[in-house]
Amino acid sequence: MTEVVSGEDGGEDGRRPEDGAGKGVVGAFGQTLKTLRLREGLDRGEFGNRIGYSAATIASFEQGRRIPSPATIDRADEVLGAGGLLCLWKEEVERAQYPVLFQGMATLEKEAIELVAYDTIVVKGLLQTEEYMRAVLAMRRPPLDEETIEHRVEARLARQEIFDRRPAPILSFVLDESVLRRPYGGNSVLRGQLAHLLLMGQRRNVEIQVMPVDREDNAGVNGPFTVVSRRDGKKFAYAEAQGIGSLQTDPEQSTLAAARYGIIRSQALSPRESLEFIEGVLGSL
Repeated sequence: MTEVVSGEDGGEDGRRPEDGAGKGVVGAFGQTLKTLRLREGLDRGEFGNRIGYSAATIASFEQGRRIPSPATIDRADEVLGAGGLLCLWKEEVERAQYPVLFQGMATLEKEAIELVAYDTIVVKGLLQTEEYMRAVLAMRRPPLDEETIEHRVEARLARQEIFDRRPAPILSFVLDESVLRRPYGGNSVLRGQLAHLLLMGQRRNVEIQVMPVDREDNAGVNGPFTVVSRRDGKKFAYAEAQGIGSLQTDPEQSTLAAARYGIIRSQALSPRESLEFIEGVLGSL
């Protein structure tokens, strides 16, 4: 089965709901938070002091304009004596920061024991620096407003916790050589991004490979995609183009995508050769 919706490949408190459905969830959570606060006889300032936020931020949470982190929800539940009622909202509230398109994939990233991805246009979101994110998002047409850009940067940075998760998932990325040479945001931004790739490639659970443009064989001619494997053995394939994304849940198609990625890896430079290649590109800037 393939789920198709519109959106984009999209923490910290201050995140905002991405779409109408997300705003509904966050608004309902905010009303619940307010009701429990009033039940305890606390004004926003007093409650904020107890969980480490200003009265203005508490107002933003209650009005559904900002999304609290899971840790903040846990703390609020404890302070308000909610008995786990607020904690029941955590997953839904966290999903609300992403476009509908990406909510399923964002959940799968959190459950992944393995994630592999082939990219041909931009560096994978999980590997992007903050400066690179802003540069790429600023080039969207029609243009995104500044508030939306900030929100998407925050959401994308939050996803990068996957690299520090324990037990560590296996993460493998193949980047087309052309991705490494596109100076989105200018050479300074690109240099920072390439340096970041070199650091990430040294992690024990991360492998980064480069597909040179002079390769005569490339099984990735159909474009970028990601495959996620869960602990239960199920695999899911995700692809996106022109604001339309699909999450492939059919076992046969997902298995074929994983096999295709294996062929792409075999055709690319090895991880060691790839890091040397990236160093060479960085040195030429």
